[in-house]
Amino acid sequence: MIPVYRQCEMLGLARSSYYYQSEKDGSYNHLLMNLIDEQFTKTPFYGVPKMTAWLNLQGHAVNHKRVRRLMRLMGMEAIYPKKRLSKPAPEHKKYPYLLRSLKIDHPDHVWGTDITYIRMHPGFLYLVAIMDWFSRYVLAWELSITLDTAFCVQALQKALQIARPEIFNTDQGAQFTSQEFIGRLENTDIRISMDGRGRVYDNIFVERLWRTVKYEEVYLHDYRTVSEARYCLATYFQFYNTERIHENLGYRTPYDVYFGKPFNLNHVQAYQSMHLKHAHFLS
Repeated sequence: MIPVYRQCEMLGLARSSYYYQSEKDGSYNHLLMNLIDEQFTKTPFYGVPKMTAWLNLQGHAVNHKRVRRLMRLMGMEAIYPKKRLSKPAPEHKKYPYLLRSLKIDHPDHVWGTDITYIRMHPGFLYLVAIMDWFSRYVLAWELSITLDTAFCVQALQKALQIARPEIFNTDQGAQFTSQEFIGRLENTDIRISMDGRGRVYDNIFVERLWRTVKYEEVYLHDYRTVSEARYCLATYFQFYNTERIHENLGYRTPYDVYFGKPFNLNHVQAYQSMHLKHAHFLS
């Protein structure tokens, strides 16, 4: 588990902001975060100024400092070109973006990953998923109550038990640039590709996955516990992989395209075992 002081450094938060939060203020922040999440899913190009203005129009008199803090806590960054006002942090090795103009034409050619905010009642979680770009098949996913590295590494380990990609694409988040994560890719001779800062569309397939998961699952439920969230998401990802047809896949399912054959409903138990045997339940 990453110490609180390191989590605050990664998020750009003062530790005092982490520790001091009245019950009323925490509840209101939770409401604001849910509103930000829904609006950001619709308009991922809204940065702090536009999101602050939108919240004010909805009747929430919040300033940009609060919105910036909450969006950082949620791991959100608007999609738009930015001036290079500061140099990238030197802590990690830089990898180029390898996917520009690349024709992805077979399974395990390129995998991508990302983290998103999942609302609960009360509280929230972080969800990481690893997807095969060619088939849209979700190879692995994990939940965490903090933005640590461990749950991302767990998801990667689960995915690598299924197959190995030629290229693995990530953003430059601290979780994916950590030695624990990068080391596992390098040790298996996987080429590493990294998005440019603030260029979420470099990882567009995972961004589309988040929009689908939230509209078809998360926003339709009110998770009360982590176990409930995990169970519902496991059920949804099974549906997404094995039953939900995609127009861009010729009206086939991700499982059909990834494995080259339709999903056999008699193998549901085996599928669930493969994807859930390493599940990490949080209390």
